[in-house]
Amino acid sequence: MAKIKSKFVCQNCGYETSGYLGKCPECGTWGSIVEEILDEEKKSSLIDLPDKNPPKKLSEIEMNSEVRMSTGISEFDRVLGGGIVQGSLILIAGDPGIGKSTILLQTSGELCKNNKNVLYVSAEESISQIKLRADRLEVKAENLYIYPQTNFELIKKHIEDMKPDLVIIDSIQAIYTSTIQSSAGSVSQIRECCNSLMTLAKTNNVSIMVIGHVTKEGNIAGPKVLEHMVDTVIQFEGDKYKTYRILRSIKNRFGNTSEVGIFEMGSKGLKEVINPSELFLKEYNQTQTPGSTIIVTNEGTRPLLVEIQALVGTTPYPTPRRVANGVDLSRVLQILAVLEKRIGLNLSKQDVYVNVIGGIDVSEPSADLGIALAIITCVRDVVFDSHTAIVGEIGLSGEIRAVSHIDKRINEAQKLGFKRIIIPASNEVQDNNDIEILKVQRIIEAITRAVSK
Repeated sequence: MAKIKSKFVCQNCGYETSGYLGKCPECGTWGSIVEEILDEEKKSSLIDLPDKNPPKKLSEIEMNSEVRMSTGISEFDRVLGGGIVQGSLILIAGDPGIGKSTILLQTSGELCKNNKNVLYVSAEESISQIKLRADRLEVKAENLYIYPQTNFELIKKHIEDMKPDLVIIDSIQAIYTSTIQSSAGSVSQIRECCNSLMTLAKTNNVSIMVIGHVTKEGNIAGPKVLEHMVDTVIQFEGDKYKTYRILRSIKNRFGNTSEVGIFEMGSKGLKEVINPSELFLKEYNQTQTPGSTIIVTNEGTRPLLVEIQALVGTTPYPTPRRVANGVDLSRVLQILAVLEKRIGLNLSKQDVYVNVIGGIDVSEPSADLGIALAIITCVRDVVFDSHTAIVGEIGLSGEIRAVSHIDKRINEAQKLGFKRIIIPASNEVQDNNDIEILKVQRIIEAITRAVSK
């Protein structure tokens, strides 16, 4: 009898070792190394393969008239870059209960209305459970096929026989291939199944959407190579206990990255939010207090107006707290250091809390000036002008630096009824008679002009 060989693989980062370790030396995770059996009988051999796709000149490549396929959901199409590209492999990840299966089932219903064939592979739910959800979402489609299966070889056979327009795998962590001895969800299984799905999509020109789980830290579960294999990575963000969801593209070979789509979760599924800026500002004028400002951030090609709130209070403890929700904490600490050095605002004995209203994460530096003014107005107990929007990056010397897409930001603020907007002086803008443009060079100048009515 042949000796059974095995290896130990970290389920978090894919690190391989010959023996068990309690802590992964690569990523530092405890208890993540699992034994996987190696099948020595199934070794690949070198054979002569026919080359069906010889190299072609770029000018000789002919494009199909239907390169993209619309999902029927405009916000989803925006995130995908205009629709689903034929033969692409798309990964959708998010927390449990966030709405991943919901949006893909709704997308299936919309595609079937346009006479598209969709194969929904459910590896976690039964046929009756999918039917129950479809009835709740009012999805009625004749060309939607539900296939509850976890074995990849059987799934592959049906895809090759049916050749549907779209295949949905729910989820990649639940399916397995018989060529690998480890259990479903292991690093080896995820890597092999994803690689086979990619080959299947390219050779058969079938679009495949794969649902992926996330870890407790919010990262996509499985090896990092999973994100490199797929064509598009879409992250579902938001609190499952709240109404609004954000669909964000973090990788897209066929469109713009960092594009977002806003949805509202209801009893009948996800509903598109056409004007998210109006949504985020819905309660701004009703609850206006010191420490509240409006910034114009940019998500992909879309400008968004969001409210920044700051709370500053004296702490009884030796070390004051610094808390940031929706913005990078290190960015907030940098702004506090500039305020202390350049304008003499001492907050060494006060707690500082910064929050972005609406659950959206603001990552670009154009929010710096809005955060600084929110903190200052809270400290001075001054109500910021409700008809003024803010945009600008703060340098370490206190200067206000230029930002990108300034004309789009100004037009969005003007469209929502703002009378003034504070922007960096180095930005060149087109003339606009509908909104007053205030250019500032230093942070002290921005403070002076912001509080004056």
